[in-house]
Amino acid sequence: MVKTFRKYLLPGFIFQSLVIGGGYGTGRELVEFFLVNGPAGGFAAMLVATLIWSAVLAVSFELSRMTKTYDYRRFLTGVLGKGWMIYEVTYIAFIVLVLSVLGSAAGLLAKDAFGFSETTGVVLMMIAVGALVFYGSALIEKVLAFWSLGLYAIYIIFLIASFSIFGDQIASNVGASKPDASWFVDGVRYAAYNIGIVPAVLFCLRHVETRREALSAGLLAGPIAMIPALLFYFAMLGHYPAVLNEAVPVNFLLGKMNLPILQLGFQIILLGTFVETGTGFIHGLNERIAGAYEEHKKIMPGFLRAAIAIVALVVSIYIASAIGLVNLIGKGYGTITWAFLLVFVLPVLTIGVWKIARRKDG
Repeated sequence: MVKTFRKYLLPGFIFQSLVIGGGYGTGRELVEFFLVNGPAGGFAAMLVATLIWSAVLAVSFELSRMTKTYDYRRFLTGVLGKGWMIYEVTYIAFIVLVLSVLGSAAGLLAKDAFGFSETTGVVLMMIAVGALVFYGSALIEKVLAFWSLGLYAIYIIFLIASFSIFGDQIASNVGASKPDASWFVDGVRYAAYNIGIVPAVLFCLRHVETRREALSAGLLAGPIAMIPALLFYFAMLGHYPAVLNEAVPVNFLLGKMNLPILQLGFQIILLGTFVETGTGFIHGLNERIAGAYEEHKKIMPGFLRAAIAIVALVVSIYIASAIGLVNLIGKGYGTITWAFLLVFVLPVLTIGVWKIARRKDG
């Protein structure tokens, strides 16, 4: 059972862990890419994004298995050649962007949920991320998978509570449409900026042995990552269109529900997702550096892993305080989207598919 989970489901849960913090943890991202197209347009955009995720993940996982490359530098060297460095610049920029969003959101959430100062919330997040990356892949796999299961549970409870209180409003808004919706483009944009993090997931592909396992894990990973977003999206429909103007929609929704126990549980889980997303991103960078150490017959020191995490978080949080959460999501993600589309998605779906087709092993 454990072996099956590691082969087929763990990659999807790791991907979901990386996606959620910068993809839909606060709810603002769901507004920017989906709900702006109206409820019906948002559902269509989600389907587009999920299909793209599954396709790119399946190809990426099989390429990783074929070449036994589990960090982004070695993986992308096989796809882009010397052009892999363009991806690295984009990936590091995205790390800073997402950590900026996470730092800002963690500070706001800690303040609203527990009465802490925003600085305290940020510091606690930094300590947790630093501790996890210090201990490396084995612990990270366990923590991210466990927390993702907890996330699914709380999102299901959250949706049930939303329907019990605001069911009529949700039902009346589900089919609402917007004539000028650009749902297809927004679905592609959302998929592209998130899918660029796939190489950071590859460290858990060491459990995958066959082509069938790799392709199956990739195809399953798309829905695994999107289902919690779909549950959250349904809950948001009970307050459409008012929720469009909220910087942190999840806090707005929880406040409207007035269920203190659920609010506390959801906010604890959400803070944990910020930690796991930050951890996954930085671990991807650390694995790239560790790969360079391995090539020189050396082992990357644990303290260096933690130091990289702390420096990345400090820089990112400074940017967050200077720019603000809404601007970071609205403008920063739009810019990075097209870069990932060009330097990762298109090469994987062309060069990557060609390489897989040439090699007949399963």
